[in-house]
Amino acid sequence: MCLAVPSKIIEMNNGVAKVDVDGVVREASLMLLDDAKIGDYVIVHAGFAISKVDEEAALQTLEDMRTILAADALDVNSPNRRI
Repeated sequence: MCLAVPSKIIEMNNGVAKVDVDGVVREASLMLLDDAKIGDYVIVHAGFAISKVDEEAALQTLEDMRTILAADALDVNSPNRRI
């Protein structure tokens, strides 16, 4: 299963972007997008930015994911619970 996490483009160089998700920076090819620019949010799959995402939707998705992860960490029945 893949999880589409919006990533913000923070740098671009020769068709490769550096993207940031909550401080984690990775590289992604921009080969599949014609109009990406610094500041855009994109969905990355297998190292390729495959689509752009509206900033409001991207920020809401990231906030929802943080909320879910925080709730999961508190769930005593969760296999991901930290002791």
